[in-house]
Amino acid sequence: MIAETIFSAVSAAGLGIAAVTAYRKRFLSATRIAAYSLVPVGLVMTGVVKWVAHTAFSPVAWLGFVVLGVAWLLFLTTRAVERRRGGTRKERRAAAKAARREAVAPAASAPSLPGRSPAVRPEPQPAPRAKGSGDDFSDIEAILKKHGL
Repeated sequence: MIAETIFSAVSAAGLGIAAVTAYRKRFLSATRIAAYSLVPVGLVMTGVVKWVAHTAFSPVAWLGFVVLGVAWLLFLTTRAVERRRGGTRKERRAAAKAARREAVAPAASAPSLPGRSPAVRPEPQPAPRAKGSGDDFSDIEAILKKHGL
């Protein structure tokens, strides 16, 4: 009963301050102050204040909050461990299976089919160097010739 009286007094004081602010032609601020001052009365009318008062003095309610906090911490630690390991158990198993079997042979340009040996590719020949030029400019000359300059 005392909480309802205090909240009503706070709301009345807030509405008085809003009226003074509106008198000074600061209507936006007055509207904002009036909105804030109506919140305590709304909380009393909905029953939130009574619920909070009963919860604040109940040891069972506090133990419930402790249990919820422990559950929240457990969820956070499992998420952190999952991120560190790289996903869920299914994702780790799929990654391990993919790592065991190679989809592409090291020298092949296309995926190799199971049961067939990869095709043997000839080694690429190095590009012929321009005669008379130094080693420093041969790479640059090859790039310029490639682009037609």
